[in-house]
Amino acid sequence: MAEKAGSTQRRPLGRSGLEVSAIGFGCWAIGGPHSRNGEPIGWGEVDDEESVAAIHAALDEGVTFFDTADVYGCGHSERVLARALRGRRDGVVVATKFGFTYDEERRESPGTDDSPAYVRKACEASLRRLETDVIDLLQFHLGGCDPAAAEDVLAVLEDLVDEGKIRSFGWSTDDPERAAMFAASPHCAAIQQAFNVLGGNAETLAVCEANGLAGIVRGPLGMGVLSGKMSADTRFAADDVRHGWDFRGNQADTLAAVDRVREVLTSNGRTLAQGALCWLLARSPVFVPIPGCRTVAQARENAGALRHGPLSAEEMAAVESALGR
Repeated sequence: MAEKAGSTQRRPLGRSGLEVSAIGFGCWAIGGPHSRNGEPIGWGEVDDEESVAAIHAALDEGVTFFDTADVYGCGHSERVLARALRGRRDGVVVATKFGFTYDEERRESPGTDDSPAYVRKACEASLRRLETDVIDLLQFHLGGCDPAAAEDVLAVLEDLVDEGKIRSFGWSTDDPERAAMFAASPHCAAIQQAFNVLGGNAETLAVCEANGLAGIVRGPLGMGVLSGKMSADTRFAADDVRHGWDFRGNQADTLAAVDRVREVLTSNGRTLAQGALCWLLARSPVFVPIPGCRTVAQARENAGALRHGPLSAEEMAAVESALGR
């Protein structure tokens, strides 16, 4: 049943003992432009003042969970988040990630590093940029890392918990076997996975549900396609990670699928984005979607899903029928 207007839904962050708003704030886009091997891996130019205002708007709407990564903007996203949270850090849960190497000045991410020494180095650098004494959730960003190497990463993360530098940890991976490996640790609180109304790995979600972990949902709006703001004529700038998208070509089927679920998701006063987020809230009680935001308007719209609450069983069935599942 949907929550009453004005109420704020909260969910446990897995086994961490922390509680977060059921909808978080993804901080990839506020990092601004950055690249790897000449290809954009950011979302283009961004206004830092608007980013700070968007974070403040989210806080005012009851959002308490903010997810970033050291590589987003090559350190810039963490710095902007820290600036926005000055004086408001208490009561907020901050998650970040590590594993990709980066050059802050050149805004370039040349590769990866999963060595134990680098895990420690990355943690210390994030603590400084986030202007905090402890990271609430530190996540391994290399989803396809060799399990043997990941065992060494896991050992360092356990040490960082013991040392009080992080409260809990997780892995950003869509692979259920890798998720299960981290889930065996009592200090693992979450698995970050790609999931939205159009698709996702149910086996990875099952690992979270079976082990009491939060499922932090990246891409809950399909990198914007479920925002309702895209059409067959939409094109993206050269410094946007989506610059190769073509809604008359390689993304035509995605746009068509969105059209099939639009009526159900936008019923009962929801915007399309809110409907997509409410679908995730209904899909699993462990899900915590982290839609990306760059503007105050986006932050307020996404947080508005908290007032609507999960879709009803009837609405969920209607979505499945519309998608032929």
